Amino acid sequence: MPKRVDHDERRAEIARALVRVAGRRGLHAVGMRDVAAEAGVSLRLVQYYFETKENLLLYGLRQLAERFGERVAARVRAARDDPGPRAMIEALLLAALPTDEESRALHLVYTSYAVLAMTDEALAAQPFLKSPDAAEESLAVLLQQARAAGLTAPDIDVRAEAVTLLALSAGLGTSVLVGQRTAEDAVAVLLRQLDRIFRESGRALDD
Repeated sequence: MPKRVDHDERRAEIARALVRVAGRRGLHAVGMRDVAAEAGVSLRLVQYYFETKENLLLYGLRQLAERFGERVAARVRAARDDPGPRAMIEALLLAALPTDEESRALHLVYTSYAVLAMTDEALAAQPFLKSPDAAEESLAVLLQQARAAGLTAPDIDVRAEAVTLLALSAGLGTSVLVGQRTAEDAVAVLLRQLDRIFRESGRALDD
């Protein structure tokens, strides 16, 4: 009896291979043949599932978004059973920093997607590339909750602080990728900014 193939899992495996090789070489330099070699499958199979490189890129973008969400969720679970606003904010911001091999690849590939989207309407229309807007809203809501609970100064501008935190996180991530500073230094800078916002400087998450 022929072996049953899980087509969804096969597509996911190929998309994960795309992210891995793009994390090493940059998305612009990756072709379908490279992805096939990374996944250990034939080029014909990659073409069967995705037909074009654009379709592969779009699917890979969704995989990237899912993996980032998993990293945020893992950091939240590591905090405690009922994490407060600061722990949630740390989970979101620290998951985006390139602090290990996987997060470096995620940061690099996301940046590559963003650059390609400047000239590719199909990529630009993808929800994940609008995630900074969603992240800004999430941070503003969490900061508003913290302000209501008396964890911050009563007069903080939650929207401005959310924008500042996202811009700081993005800039720090790029500085780590190009070797300007270490991941540890970037984390320390981000946590100092949170200490400035929150009345209690004790961190809810481990570095």
